[in-house]
Amino acid sequence: MSDHVKEVKGLPDNAYKELKPGEEYKPVMPASQVFPEVTTWSVVMGMLMAVIFSAAAAYSGLKIGQVFEAAIPISIIAVGASLATRKKNALGQNIIIQSIGASSGVIVAGAVFTIPGLYILQHKYPEIQVSFWQIFFSSLLGGFLGILFLIPFRKYFVKDMHGKLPFPEATATTEILMTGEKGGSQAKLLVVAGMIGGLFEFAFSYLKLWGEEFTSRIVTAGLHWRRNQDCI
Repeated sequence: MSDHVKEVKGLPDNAYKELKPGEEYKPVMPASQVFPEVTTWSVVMGMLMAVIFSAAAAYSGLKIGQVFEAAIPISIIAVGASLATRKKNALGQNIIIQSIGASSGVIVAGAVFTIPGLYILQHKYPEIQVSFWQIFFSSLLGGFLGILFLIPFRKYFVKDMHGKLPFPEATATTEILMTGEKGGSQAKLLVVAGMIGGLFEFAFSYLKLWGEEFTSRIVTAGLHWRRNQDCI
């Protein structure tokens, strides 16, 4: 890596605006400098996030019929991990982590909405054979096909359409990654917010302090007392 890597202060003012004629956008990570991107840390962390969030997306899809995009939570985890390990110039590695991990929801969505249907058909028509390897390779090749189709459009959507399309999720992910790179109080606020969200989920999912649906019985405090009064 170059010894003269410029410290990242934030996105340029025209990061989300349409470029005027002759105006040039200077990226945060210019091609003239070498940054750590595809490293052992970023690849292993990205694959770990892909496994974890694939399982979470599969559970969500099978339970409520909808998966979620994992780019934002993975970005928060990547920033938190880079801060905990005190990595310098971790922006490129964090981008790789969220890019690898965020592919989980896309692949899982194609699987959880079709595999149950195959087994339902097999139950009704026993002559239909469902093979694990067929499902595995169809998902694998489907992912490769999606990447290959995405490559030709990257230049058009990222460069030629700069500032013309909002891309709300990508914007949120970018802001999270930049917050972690700037460090200081902003990064600490991001980590604290993630911890609060984790505690909320723990209290909701495991401690069962409130129900999934908002009703008059969402809080169970006093419910047993009321039942005792009814019995008397």
